[in-house]
Amino acid sequence: MKLAKAIALAGALSLSFLAGPSLATDKPAIEAKFRAWLEQVIWPEAQKQGVSRSVFDAAFKGVTLNWGLPDLVPPGEAPPPVRKQTQAEFSAPAAYFNEKSIASLAEKGRQVFSQHHSLLTRIETKYGVPGDIVVALWGREMAFGNSGASYSAMQVLSTKAFMSTRKDMFETELLAALAIAQEGDIAPQSMKSSWAGALGMPQFMPTSFQRYAVDFDRDGKKDIWNSVPDALASIANYMAAKGWQRGRSWGFEVRIPDSVSCAQEGPDKAQPISKWVAAGIARADGKPVAASELKGDGMMMVPAGRFGPQFIVSPNFYVIKEYNNSDLYALYVGNLADRIDHRGTGFAGQWGDVGNMLRSDVEAMQLALVKKGYDVGKTDGLPGYKTRRSIGDWQQKNGVRQTCYPEESLKAKLK
Repeated sequence: MKLAKAIALAGALSLSFLAGPSLATDKPAIEAKFRAWLEQVIWPEAQKQGVSRSVFDAAFKGVTLNWGLPDLVPPGEAPPPVRKQTQAEFSAPAAYFNEKSIASLAEKGRQVFSQHHSLLTRIETKYGVPGDIVVALWGREMAFGNSGASYSAMQVLSTKAFMSTRKDMFETELLAALAIAQEGDIAPQSMKSSWAGALGMPQFMPTSFQRYAVDFDRDGKKDIWNSVPDALASIANYMAAKGWQRGRSWGFEVRIPDSVSCAQEGPDKAQPISKWVAAGIARADGKPVAASELKGDGMMMVPAGRFGPQFIVSPNFYVIKEYNNSDLYALYVGNLADRIDHRGTGFAGQWGDVGNMLRSDVEAMQLALVKKGYDVGKTDGLPGYKTRRSIGDWQQKNGVRQTCYPEESLKAKLK
């Protein structure tokens, strides 16, 4: 009987969310529905997961909707239409690697590395992840502090669970955050996040906190907000769990001669680094490849084709991408780590004038390649590695200079 009433109540509440477009601007009414939703939908689920009434009440005391967050769809309002991408939506990689910014971050990173050297050594011993990688991730995510986690996690997560474009995902994260508060690692009122709901110095979503956060300082709490040992060890634990290979680097910049096809990119085309070297690929800094790396697998990575720096990366590069699924992000972290540990500076290769094409034009190239039997990954107007190598394969087979990157001259040819 109670279950039937709960289902009926949830159904009535869901229908009331769709009452009409007039609710979209009636914020007081929507705030009232938010409070009802917390009580009638979230509280029963939280209770099932062992959250006490006192923790639940403390979590939402004084909490209102944050109307300034992105991707919100208020009850009764239709989701925004999918916008066709016709503008230049992706910029040249050079802008991402602003030298002044990364050099400043590296300088601060070296100070942080020195300050926490003993701690980082203990973390590496336990998890196998080098201290420079851990510090680089901390620097990239939070500039070695907690400044970005200034929002109320309960407000952000409940707002997004109530009326974002990804409500189901955020409801799961909200319930995880309540479970964290119940465990006593942090009071719910003190749980700070980014505008996207990522927690503390490692910027973990609550479900990631539950899986990977550790109490490295052994004070009985997994405090990634205030404890540097807990935060940095949690980052290392995450990377180790994702498959970090102890004793290997993330990769290194190389020079790929014209005699070697640039269309061999991607994690599915791994081979021993010794084979890449035998083919004529050499480190860009002129140093020999370390003997410890030669036997391990490596993958070609050319984010701007032949118009920018080129790399051979290890499987650890793709572990960094687990933190943020972007080639440029992983390169940034890897290069920053090299600078922190005094192994490198900027890239030897120069980023060319790429990335200014319309996404619609790149998407048209992708669709043309698909019709010709190529696997380009997503036809989304963004040149991922499958698109880049498909372009390179097509160029090679059709007697066109191989660049492995979309360019204006290909628009008319690839139809």
